[in-house]
Amino acid sequence: HTDTKLTVTIRKDSPNNFSCSICLDVFSSPVSTPCGHNFCRACITKFWDGQVKYKCPVCNKLFKTRPDLRVNILFSEMVDRFGTSLQVKDHTIVCKKHDRLLELFLTDHKSHPVIPLKEEYEVKTAQLGKIEAEVKQLIQERQKNIQEIKDTVKRSKAAADKEIADGVQVLTALMRRIEKCQDDLNQMVKEKLKSTEKQAEDLIKELEQEIEDLTNRSSEVKQLSHTKDHLHFLQTFRSLKDPPPTRDWTTVEVRPPSYVGTLRRCLDQLEETLNMEMEKLSDAELKRVQQYEVDVTLDPDTAHPTLILSEDGKQVHDGGSFSSGRFYFEVQVKEKTVWWLGVVRESIDRKGLTALTPETGHWILLYYQDVLVFKDKPDVRLPLRAEIQKVGVFVDYDEGVVSFYDVEARVHLYSATGCIFSEPLYPLLCPGFHKGSPRVYEGNNSAP
Repeated sequence: HTDTKLTVTIRKDSPNNFSCSICLDVFSSPVSTPCGHNFCRACITKFWDGQVKYKCPVCNKLFKTRPDLRVNILFSEMVDRFGTSLQVKDHTIVCKKHDRLLELFLTDHKSHPVIPLKEEYEVKTAQLGKIEAEVKQLIQERQKNIQEIKDTVKRSKAAADKEIADGVQVLTALMRRIEKCQDDLNQMVKEKLKSTEKQAEDLIKELEQEIEDLTNRSSEVKQLSHTKDHLHFLQTFRSLKDPPPTRDWTTVEVRPPSYVGTLRRCLDQLEETLNMEMEKLSDAELKRVQQYEVDVTLDPDTAHPTLILSEDGKQVHDGGSFSSGRFYFEVQVKEKTVWWLGVVRESIDRKGLTALTPETGHWILLYYQDVLVFKDKPDVRLPLRAEIQKVGVFVDYDEGVVSFYDVEARVHLYSATGCIFSEPLYPLLCPGFHKGSPRVYEGNNSAP
């Protein structure tokens, strides 16, 4: 028809496909993904920017890390050679007789591959549906992330409220106990002082009575000494009473009360209460960290050549990586005379004789010759109440904390705080020498 407008459509799914599936235009600087699909470098780079998960826009293959895009040399040369022939103008053909778009290319566009508009419309509609589904999935993922964050905040608030309530309960109990200890101390001291004062009061009364008796006798003697009648003097002298009995006061003394041990007994009672509360606290704390328990499997590729690992990777005779969050694992050390365990950063020197301290990336608990030590500058020697059978190790990567627990006794052993973690952490497990060493190890240490 005359007086028409022309629509040009390139078949995008033809074998000679030189168009990017993202921008739907002829490729510009084409690159290939590991799954074999091609995209404009700018398109796929922009598509992946800001993404957490990286997948192919065509086949949805998910990559663990952002792929390293490489130029497809052969394909790029083909685009350079034939791409210009695909650069077409945008025309529209409208048939006035039928009052609708023509469905095929006409006139001077005979050399172009063409398809019906309806078919191309259906193809693009399907692509839009796929894009819409992907966007919907991304929205749902983000809504899920929001809900997870809200749930985390809710759990954190509940945990904070419980921690405050538990703290108030424990500290209130301790304050009551301190007040009772203070009352008991005051009572004991006052009773001792009262007893001393009563003893002193009785002695003073006795002394005052003797003074009164002696004063009366002194008056009688003085009065008789002034008598000039000799007969009367002699008669009266005979009638003088015998001197009143008196105590030998040289052996009598009032000793001040001794308060030695009084405060100590009160503090012993307070310590007993404090230990009970600490045991309750340690038990609750251990239960809280055990929720972060992870399954640790020993890697034979990182073990010393003389170490023997069990088939299941759970035991090591004669060690997994963590770079965020929290994790907890337990190590059985029963019947061992020597062991080292803890966590280390990935870049430690595995072959040299490096000091095992946090400064060099080692957070290690060492047991030998019935001595328990956290390795540091200087070493921290820890109290050992009984033989340790199982050690729990808890790491809060973000807070910079490494804690050790005696699992069976439900006792907190030691916590290294203010740690700086800048790379992945690995468990370190050293079972020690089997039959001893000339340096420090003695005895049979064959237990796993």
